[in-house]
Formats: sequence, C-alpha cells, structure tokens
Amino acid sequence: MPLQMKLSAITLDCPDPLALAAFYQQATGLEPHPKSDADFAGLNREDGLLLGFQRVDNYRAPSWPDQAVPQQLHLAFDVADLDEAEARLLELGAGKSGHQPHEDRWRVLTDPAGHPFCIVRG
Repeated sequence: MPLQMKLSAITLDCPDPLALAAFYQQATGLEPHPKSDADFAGLNREDGLLLGFQRVDNYRAPSWPDQAVPQQLHLAFDVADLDEAEARLLELGAGKSGHQPHEDRWRVLTDPAGHPFCIVRG
C-alpha cells in the first residue's frame, strides 16, 4: 500500500525570490504568501499548494538543454493558446529556449532566473 502523501510545496532556488514570485504571480494569478520576504517568497494555490522561491547565494541558472548546469526541475503549465501565452510570458520577462523539440504542441521557456518551464496546449 502506498504511503499517503499530498504534495504541499514546490520550491525553486533563485537569486531574487521576490522578483521571481512576482513573475509567476503575474503569469498564474496565484496569491502571494503574506510572509514573503527577500530570502523566501511564496505563492498560494487554492488547494493549499505553495510555489516557493528561495534565495541562493551564487545561484547558477540551468543551461538546458546543455547539462553543464542541469535543469534541476521542470514545471509545465496548460494554456489555451500557445502563441498568446508565449507572447504574454515574454512580455513578463520570460526567455525562449533555442531548443524547441515540439513547438507545435508545447513551448520551452525560461523564467527570469533561468529555470526552464513548458507551456502546453491544454
């Protein structure tokens, strides 16, 4: 019988937690955690999941798809329109990876701290 565990948080390392939280807040509409500060910031989802961002000195951004600095994790977000979502995320400060394995079905972007994430036609 599997252990009964519920995912409660996902935390990303970054150089500036408040800035990265602001990017994801604008992208997702999640509510900022009231105790967010310069060392740890969070966003709350209705079901209790916390998306967290913690300050790391000398942070090195992932170099995906090159593995010199591995991606460490990968987030994926369903969107209704890939082109519209991509354009808005780029306006918010995302980058677009030069490597796009299936651009017609999903897009690989990077957040302002360099973490790769995908937007997927939902």
